[in-house]
Amino acid sequence: MDDVPFFDIQLPYELAINIFQYLDRKDLGRCAQVSKTWKVIAEDEVLWYRLCRQEGHLPESSISDYSCWKLIFQECRAKEHMLRTNWKNRRGAVSELEHVPDAVLCDVHSHDGVVIAGYTSGDVRVWDTRTWDYTAPFLDSEYEEDEPGMQPYVSFVRINSSLAVAAYEDGFLNIWDLRTGKYPIHRFEHDARIQALALSQEDATVATASAFDVVMLRPNDEGYWQIAAEFEVQKLVDYLEIVPDTGRYPVAVATAGDLVYLLKAEDSARTLHYVYGQPVTCLDVSANQAAFGVKSLGWVYEGNKILVYSLEAERCLSKLGNALGDFTCVNLRDSPPNLMVSGNMDRRVRIHDFRTDKIALSLSAHQLGVSAVQMDDWKIVSGGEEGLVSVWDYRMNQKLWEVHSRHPVRHLSFNSHSLITANVPYERVVRNTDLDFTAHRRSCALRRPRSKACASRCSRCGYTPGDGGKAPSSCSICWGTPFPTRERPPCRHRGLIHAYEFAVDRLALQSTLPVCRSSADPTAGHGYALALAFPQDRS
Repeated sequence: MDDVPFFDIQLPYELAINIFQYLDRKDLGRCAQVSKTWKVIAEDEVLWYRLCRQEGHLPESSISDYSCWKLIFQECRAKEHMLRTNWKNRRGAVSELEHVPDAVLCDVHSHDGVVIAGYTSGDVRVWDTRTWDYTAPFLDSEYEEDEPGMQPYVSFVRINSSLAVAAYEDGFLNIWDLRTGKYPIHRFEHDARIQALALSQEDATVATASAFDVVMLRPNDEGYWQIAAEFEVQKLVDYLEIVPDTGRYPVAVATAGDLVYLLKAEDSARTLHYVYGQPVTCLDVSANQAAFGVKSLGWVYEGNKILVYSLEAERCLSKLGNALGDFTCVNLRDSPPNLMVSGNMDRRVRIHDFRTDKIALSLSAHQLGVSAVQMDDWKIVSGGEEGLVSVWDYRMNQKLWEVHSRHPVRHLSFNSHSLITANVPYERVVRNTDLDFTAHRRSCALRRPRSKACASRCSRCGYTPGDGGKAPSSCSICWGTPFPTRERPPCRHRGLIHAYEFAVDRLALQSTLPVCRSSADPTAGHGYALALAFPQDRS
């Protein structure tokens, strides 16, 4: 045929672009092979810029930032494929964040790769794992300098893109601005211990619960912090979350025993849910919904469930699950549309489908119960009370890999290229590291032999047991004696924070051994920051 396609004659270029914008990338590629005119239309920058925005690539960019958006789109998809492959095959690097000497980890929180941790010594530290420079600064708490070691424990820590917040055992609350420095910009005091702490991910709104009071703090137009709202509840608050994207007036959801409150500024506390004798065991909120686990007790046992409420209509939308164990964690905010993931004490991770009000998938994940969980469009990361972190491909119903540590997983957060996990101990007592031989032998590359007859040649000093000679001092690690100060390993009973990076295209088996990045000064104590590959075992 000699006729030119109708776009050349009948339709203007702008109308052709409007028609082509409904095509996906595969259809645009097919249209580009029809003719030269169609190729020009199908490779228009506006079309490929919209495709990038639709698939979530470079959301903050404008169309004028790049000259060839089709090439940018291909590079983004190639990077996404590489990251997904690294997640599945456990390729990348992991760093163990430096701990505070003579202190036990109390609480950990993270936001967009920035990690905050609080310790029994009262110290608060912040890491930016996006830069791979893990020199963590201390945030000053403004306690008296003439009383070293007398600071109260850190109860809770929270962080967002601009603020860091820490609550202490004595009822004090410190708020830092991450852009201005390490000194608090506001300090608030409660009369009793703080039971719950929440920080908005979008703006500068902090909510605290102490005794029977819930207080919302936020800065005014001049930048001075003040009480935005204050509520009185009937019982002690167990869980507290701030609802995102609420505009000028902050909104929070609090649970206190078997009561669930909807707390709106400029209004009194309103009861969202109440069933006598059925306490709430976990809580999470999104922009327009709240999900919480309910424990069923009493003569009429209905099974433990997760209730999903509409915050706008203030009514129950779904009753999901019917488990024997208590629901310990639920993730609604980060889950894909119409899906939600939860963890239970019956060792199972469940995916709930709002469209059918049924369980879409149930995985037997952890031996001592699930303590933390999160999912995206293809994978689940779960943490257990036994210290195990597991990664699942829930579309294939398959576990990809797992990593084990000593203490329960109390926090985990991931995005497309990184993962933050925290193992927080039950007890907050600093033990004597010289007597903890078990931790030393597990972390040492040279295992203590069972007997001299079955021992092999030491790869470090060349000594062979059974020769009748005495083991040299350089080989004392092999024989179970205490570590020298410079070679003492990290104390695992104080808690661990791991930062995984999957954008590094490096096989774990090809990575180097753990390398100490701190000073070689023996007076440095336990200051360390490790850069190591993913362990293939559970050590």
